[in-house]
Amino acid sequence: MTEPKPAPPPGRVGRRLKGAEAIVKTLEALNVEVIFGIPGGAILPTYDPLGASKIRHILVRHEQGAGHAATGYAASSGRVGVCLATSGPGATNLITALADANIDSAPVLAITGQVGAKAIGTDAFQEADIVGATMPLTKHSFLVKEAGEIARAISAAYHIAHTGRPGPVLVDITKSAQAELTDWTWPAKMDLPGYKPVTKPHVKQVRLAAAALRQAKRPVILAGGGIIRAGREARRSLVELVDRSGAPVVITLMGAGAIDDSHPSNLGMGGMHGTVPAVAALQGADLIVAIGSRFDDRLTGDLATFAPRAKLVHADIDPAEVGKNLPVDIPIVGDARHVLAELAELAGAWEPRPDYRRWWDHLNRLRRDYPPGYGQPSDGRLAPQHVIERLSALAPADAIFAAGVGQHQMWAQQFLDISGGRKLLNSGGLGTMGYAAPAAMGAQVANPGKQVWAVDGDGCFQMTGHELVTCALNGIPIKVALINNSSLGMVRQWQTLYYGQRYSNTDLQTGDDTAMIPDFVKLAEAYGCVGLRCGRVDQVDQVIKRAMAVTDQPVLIDFQVSRDAQVWPMIAGGASNDTIEYARGLAPAFEVEEF
Repeated sequence: MTEPKPAPPPGRVGRRLKGAEAIVKTLEALNVEVIFGIPGGAILPTYDPLGASKIRHILVRHEQGAGHAATGYAASSGRVGVCLATSGPGATNLITALADANIDSAPVLAITGQVGAKAIGTDAFQEADIVGATMPLTKHSFLVKEAGEIARAISAAYHIAHTGRPGPVLVDITKSAQAELTDWTWPAKMDLPGYKPVTKPHVKQVRLAAAALRQAKRPVILAGGGIIRAGREARRSLVELVDRSGAPVVITLMGAGAIDDSHPSNLGMGGMHGTVPAVAALQGADLIVAIGSRFDDRLTGDLATFAPRAKLVHADIDPAEVGKNLPVDIPIVGDARHVLAELAELAGAWEPRPDYRRWWDHLNRLRRDYPPGYGQPSDGRLAPQHVIERLSALAPADAIFAAGVGQHQMWAQQFLDISGGRKLLNSGGLGTMGYAAPAAMGAQVANPGKQVWAVDGDGCFQMTGHELVTCALNGIPIKVALINNSSLGMVRQWQTLYYGQRYSNTDLQTGDDTAMIPDFVKLAEAYGCVGLRCGRVDQVDQVIKRAMAVTDQPVLIDFQVSRDAQVWPMIAGGASNDTIEYARGLAPAFEVEEF
């Protein structure tokens, strides 16, 4: 994780400061450039000096939007995203976003106001124990009751957020501490004796992993989100390892971009909606070298039947993840950047090179027999996969995409051509509907020179789409590709497949030609954005180009897609990965040959 160095220490300030001023000065010293937030009573003292600060504050419309924007800022840039909220409901509205950032390892600093120190525990107006509420959902949470502790707590939180396994840290500061006078000095003293993340892997373990890879007949390198978080050098070393070893690569959802989609050794995503070759490779492997992956249930399916023939190398910066879900033969604790660099160096010295030709023959047959694809809708509406394919083809090569959660998320992963890291942002672990629009907003703020798209569904968008107002008022020109199937699409797909087509409460009525509620084009215009609609295949390219030509306003395109389109391949939740279906009723035969 690359983070800008703090500004040179200015030393002791010549006058005493209020705690609120100390908050702002500490953030300035940490080179924080942007804060997403909403003022309220318990944080109001801090908004007074913040108004005169060089830090840009973006006034969001809901605290959840502030948290997801901070996450999008962090995930797209590698820098710490910062959000600010008041006590009580302001702080609790951040919880979903903080839980999301935590499971997906995004470095976020959340600062919340709290009632006065003497009022804590009295059920005062807008009091909530946000430290207690968030401790299980963050890397750490601090409660600050004295102004003299502000600089230390914020600087420690910032440090914790972006070192080791990145994640969110919350600092809750009482209103009384914000009002007190204190002597502010920088750099603040940090005493974190229990926090010593391991970044350098044990040399012996890496050598064992390299030897296992060289000896394997059916290896797979599993590239997880930890490689994205580790930065460009980690991705470069992964490509070197793959090219030198000749082993195939399977990515996780959060690992999208760890190696280019176009790389010949990339089999695609594994798991519930992964490609047939990727799932087959994991199931048939005799060795899996996993870097920065949690082995979550969406990847593994039934743990008892996952990769039954494989020896497992598991490398992760978080020791709690290694061996958590699966027994590990060669555990490695360390930053993916260092692990991959050492593995690539060892592989470069191999003579002779491993011979994986029979393994590749098997996998390439699966590639040939089960390519990515989709059918054309029979209802005359757009195929959502086609929309995303064309968006990928027409958008600039350095465009950033933030996906919502559901069918459109899986289609985005399957049909966007991702080259390079930090270009496809996802709510992977928590699966948070409403993530895309505010995350795209944060990514656009962090990357003002790039085109940023939110690939969202009509269900997801209605949860946080009001942040388009924030974008319009603050000159943040994100673009929203709304994959509008008038349904909670993924839920509807499950109802189709497993609940006898009993569609209970999944019809959103957003795509009815006679009464679209809401009319997303009119809604976008009411929000101060450009609204476009596309319902014909011959209009798709033209509408995308029109949206890309707008550079000074947010744009929303309402793509009217078929509600009967489904995501394939698919493995039923909790089932064995051996039961993957390429399409409904079509189960591929990918039995592993004897080698």
